[in-house]
Amino acid sequence: MSKKEEMDLFFKKGLIAFNEKNFYDAHEYWEDLWTNFYFKDRLLIQGLIQVSVGYFHITNLNLRGARGLFKKCLPKLQKFKISNQRLENLCELITTIKSAKACVEEIENINDFNWDLTIILKAK
Repeated sequence: MSKKEEMDLFFKKGLIAFNEKNFYDAHEYWEDLWTNFYFKDRLLIQGLIQVSVGYFHITNLNLRGARGLFKKCLPKLQKFKISNQRLENLCELITTIKSAKACVEEIENINDFNWDLTIILKAK
């Protein structure tokens, strides 16, 4: 398997896990990609890792962790609104994360999180 094929595999496995709401697994696949390879859009992948962990924190009842990660991921994702080569719906993801961030900032009980504030990611 070539380096590019291996990188693409990690990305796609992360995408599938995220779309199945297996946020921890998505984070693991994307972290393998981010840690083991050098590529131009590393910040985009780091943003996706943070999105995944943010959602994972919600499943773990960690409201503070979710707040922090949704805040951290947005600037990274927004840098790629124009030059994104990986996600068809990055702008929709950014909008969704802004709404998820607002939700976790407003609620006091993590069980009140609105799970409609997730999307299915689409690869280009």
